[in-house]
Amino acid sequence: QAQYVESGGGLGQPGGSLTLSCTASGSNFALETMGWYRKAPGKQRELVAAIASGGLADYLDSVKGRFTISRENAKNRMYLQMNDLKTEDTAIYYCNSYGTPLYEDRWWGQGTEVTVSS
Repeated sequence: QAQYVESGGGLGQPGGSLTLSCTASGSNFALETMGWYRKAPGKQRELVAAIASGGLADYLDSVKGRFTISRENAKNRMYLQMNDLKTEDTAIYYCNSYGTPLYEDRWWGQGTEVTVSS
C-alpha cells in the first residue's frame, strides 16, 4: 500500500518562503501523477499543484507564479517550493496520488502544517 510522508512545514512570514518535501513508499511513484493538496481551517481539502511523471505541472490559480512543484523519481520524492507566502496559504499540506478522493480521510496521512503569519 502506498504511503506518503510530508515534511518541511512550519511558520512562515508573509512574503517569505518554505519548501515542503514528500517521501513515497510502496507505490510506483515514478509512474504516477502526484499532487500537493491543502486543507485550510474551515475549508475543504483542495488540490494545489499536480505533476505528471515526466514533470508537466499545473497549479491552482491562486498559487501560480508563487509555488513550484517538482519531483525526483529516482529518490521517490516530491517537493513544493512556496514563495511570496500569503496568510491565505495557511493550511495543512498533503501529498498524494493525483485523483485521491478529497473528502475521505482514510486516504490521507498526517500532512505538514504551514502557518503564514507576521
